[in-house]
Formats: sequence, structure tokens, C-alpha cells
Amino acid sequence: MEAFLVSTAIVALAEIGDKTQLLALVLAARYRRPLPIIAGILLATVLNHALASAVGTWLTTALSAETLRLIVGISFFAMALWILAPDKFDPKDSQPRNVSRYGLFSLTLMIFFMAEMGDKTQIATIALAAKFSAFIAVVAGTTLGMMIANVPVVLLGHRIADRLPVRAIRWVTMTLFAALGIVALAGA
Repeated sequence: MEAFLVSTAIVALAEIGDKTQLLALVLAARYRRPLPIIAGILLATVLNHALASAVGTWLTTALSAETLRLIVGISFFAMALWILAPDKFDPKDSQPRNVSRYGLFSLTLMIFFMAEMGDKTQIATIALAAKFSAFIAVVAGTTLGMMIANVPVVLLGHRIADRLPVRAIRWVTMTLFAALGIVALAGA
């Protein structure tokens, strides 16, 4: 349960202002059809975070406990610093023009999956899976965290985006990642 709850909270907070959240906003503003966008985000996240969690879980078998503890601890500290750097997103990068060719669901799935590659939340998922060795709980938690952050953006768009205290959320998230780094390095 701890792996699920920590994964949900960390990813929900880390996603605020992230490029994939901005992508969700662009898709919602452009197409104004929330259900296929939300479904595409959900499936892309499950697939991407399952892959990331598998890598994190594999690391627990491939590395010694001491090496893994150091890597996970340092990764959490690196994530804490990375969180403070705001993402830049150029709507032209998503190129959501071929919606008629693939359908909005498929387009969202492909674009969101690719945008999530190497993203903060994907790296966090790897680290969380390595820390907790709980594949399903981490995938479920990180996916729920992504949906908590993205569904309101898709449904409400600009009305809520301008009201979020993004800077404060980044500092809280940075503090959580740093705390996880301390816990990991302490061997807890």
C-alpha cells in the first residue's frame, strides 16, 4: 500500500507543469473531445510506466542491495533538482494534425507515450519501482498520479491551469523527492 500511495502522490505532484500535462492541455484545447484524450493518456501511461517499472524492478535483481540503494538515493536527489526546472513545451512538437488519419485516441496514445519517454515521471517510476520492488503497486500508483494531474486539465483546461500555485507545488515535490533520497540512502 505504501508503494501505491507514495507513487501516486509523487507523480501527481511531479506532473504539475510537466510537458505531458501541457500536451494534455494543448490536445484538449484543440480538439475539445475529452474522453478519447483521457483514454489515450491512460493507456499511454499504463504502457509507459509498466515499461519503466519493469526496468526498476529488474534493477533490484541485477544490482547488489548496496549499489541499488545508492543509485535510488542519488536518483531521488537528482529528481528533486530536476523538478525545480520548469518544462518547456512547444505545441508544434506534438503535431496533432493527423487526427482524422488515426483518430484522436490513437493520436493521443502515440504522442503522450513518446512525450513521456525520458520524462521526470518515467524516471521517477523507475526509481520508485527499484525502491519498493512492487511492480503492480508502482504502475497503479504512478498511473493514478498521472490521471489525477491530467484529467482536470483535459476537462477544465485554462480555467484551472492559471490558478495552480505551480512554484509552490514544485517546491513541495522537490522536498518529497529529497526526503525519499534521504530515506533510500539511509537504507530504510
